[in-house]
Amino acid sequence: MLSIIGKILRWGLALFFSTTILAVVVYRFFPVYFTPLMFIRCIEQVTDGEMPKLHHHWVSMDKISRHLPVAVMAAEDQRFLLHHGFDYDAIQKAARHNSRAQGKKLGASTISQQTAKNVFLWPGRSWIRKGFEAYFTALIELMWSKQRIMEVYLNSIEMGNGIYGADAVARYNFDTDAKSLSRADCALIAATLPNPRRFSSKTPTADVRSRQRKIEQNMRWMPSFPKEGEDINPNTASGGVYRRRK
Repeated sequence: MLSIIGKILRWGLALFFSTTILAVVVYRFFPVYFTPLMFIRCIEQVTDGEMPKLHHHWVSMDKISRHLPVAVMAAEDQRFLLHHGFDYDAIQKAARHNSRAQGKKLGASTISQQTAKNVFLWPGRSWIRKGFEAYFTALIELMWSKQRIMEVYLNSIEMGNGIYGADAVARYNFDTDAKSLSRADCALIAATLPNPRRFSSKTPTADVRSRQRKIEQNMRWMPSFPKEGEDINPNTASGGVYRRRK
């Protein structure tokens, strides 16, 4: 009996690792047209008696405003180009803050972690899902370039109610395409990312505008996002950690 259970476990693990690694390899080269979160949101809308809304237009990185990756780094993950999927400095800072704070908790999820969650997993805070998130984060950091991670992130992240990705939010909230988004537009989009269904880049509140201004200030410390095969150019940052690496 134990030998049978052992064989099942071995086959199960082999199947899990082979299929997940294959999925990561496939998405290294092919667009991500649909994610688990998109499916979950459509089910939630139907359950609430609404018509499902799904606006998603995949575009390559060269068709996205050069300001948008800089804006999301400034807002979500300032050390994205330096770490290998996990920002241990941010994790320690969040742990110290959360151990003392009674109110809002501070997060430390990187763009790589968010990409892994958006593409391969479901929303949630359980330790099991966090474990899968860490696994997929390690895989994409190993098999994808930073440029590919950013490209998938900007195309798959939720940016409004039924709106996913840079081109969809550009068209539905700014009446333009992803390439034509201005620096201020990109900072405004990034300002909504903590909760894009609550905060809107189409009708921003005063709090969102305040966060937008802060992000625009922080964008000065970010370098221009390098193209595939290029190195970080610290001269394009006005200061901060990237300039200190010169």
